[in-house]
Amino acid sequence: MKMEQPIFFHPMPARPASRLQRLGDAMRRYRRLIIGVQWAVVVFYLALVTVPAFLPLPGTGSSVLNNLTVLAQFMFWGIWWPFVIASMLLMGRVWCGVFCPEGTLTELASRHGLGRPVPHWLKWGGWPFTAFVITTIYGQLVSVYEYPKAVLLVLGGSTVAAVAIGFVYGKGKRVWCRHLCPVSGVFALLARLAPIHFKVDRETWNAAAKTHPVPVDCAPLIDIRRMKSGSQCHMCGRCSGQRDAVTLASRLPGAEIASLKPAEANVWEARLLVFGIIGTAVGAFQWSSSPWFVTIKTRAAEWLIEHDSYTLLQDNAPWWLLTHYPEANDVFTWLDGIGVLAYIGATALILGGWITLWLRLAGALLPGNRKQNTHWLSYSLIPMGGLGVFLGLSSLTVTLLKAEGIVMSWLPEARGALLAMAALWSLWLGGRMLFALPEAGRAARLTALACLAAAIAGIVLPWIFLFYLW
Repeated sequence: MKMEQPIFFHPMPARPASRLQRLGDAMRRYRRLIIGVQWAVVVFYLALVTVPAFLPLPGTGSSVLNNLTVLAQFMFWGIWWPFVIASMLLMGRVWCGVFCPEGTLTELASRHGLGRPVPHWLKWGGWPFTAFVITTIYGQLVSVYEYPKAVLLVLGGSTVAAVAIGFVYGKGKRVWCRHLCPVSGVFALLARLAPIHFKVDRETWNAAAKTHPVPVDCAPLIDIRRMKSGSQCHMCGRCSGQRDAVTLASRLPGAEIASLKPAEANVWEARLLVFGIIGTAVGAFQWSSSPWFVTIKTRAAEWLIEHDSYTLLQDNAPWWLLTHYPEANDVFTWLDGIGVLAYIGATALILGGWITLWLRLAGALLPGNRKQNTHWLSYSLIPMGGLGVFLGLSSLTVTLLKAEGIVMSWLPEARGALLAMAALWSLWLGGRMLFALPEAGRAARLTALACLAAAIAGIVLPWIFLFYLW
């Protein structure tokens, strides 16, 4: 009898790892190197925050090359923060996971702290919005961009709070970063646009469940197995290769937003974007250059003088409440403080109200819940918000470089190009979102897209006033 030959099944060769996947795995393998980088940033950050606050204010002729205070100002507001925002759009929250000094310090404090469970009140979804608005407005009142004492108060105070929260809550986790950091909500929104992210293959993860690998030490408290969004991921690489299911991968910029469903929209993220990142931030960047602000304040002062009321014209507020630096001829009166609050608040309400109006009209044209549709469509405005904040922060970069004698004749064109890119990107994202709705008719989609365009035009207008008309 002829024996049948056994049949051998050869497994298909595994696909070679991509460069991004190898980079992600290297981040996990060389974790000690990342920790060294983090602590180097902590030392650098603490020096820039604390030392200039105890030095005299810069005098005439001070520059980046000969004055530590000016250098610190340029490093923080000319380079550090504008390009942290840019990094979110390009690489996700790598800043948070690899460089952020507050994240490093709060995680360390949490590892050696009380380890109490995170209370319910701290998980309130409105904290990122509230913290961003309060910090932004308070920073304007104390002139955080100009004076080192204000930097120590605002940034140093945030760092102290981060360490305190870390000491009390969590067990080696970044509770502060997840729930209370003033810019965490901003970063979470911008990271959704990034072209790289850590991708989780759920099927591969489940198939490897019986191997019982060492669990991931995820500092920002993410359920890695169910992670679909890059919004909360700190891109630290600790989970890369876990169960052979987590890989650093590329994607089309904004792909996460384009695939978002209306039911997945978060009301507090929508409010943060529309009334915070766009509305409040525009007012904060605009008020000091606005002729409207000067006119209103002047008329208010004249009215007070005519009525023999001088309380609001006094300049006796402490420096930690309102800007008070007589040696630099920069002192806020109580009227100045009220004016700044009123201007930023009015800008946030008017601009945010304009956007909300058009988004609600668009949402009413679509099937489903109108409010839910409104919140969902607001995500298409993330490019406008992110590039707007970058343009606003980089304005100080431009001012500091001009003081160093560097002239940038190409700047108006570059700003215009960035504004146009942001507007077109938002419009393109909105179009992809709308035309992915199978239930909506073509006419409804096009009309909703026109409403979105009207909202975008309202966002562009204040930047045109700031950069080209004032």
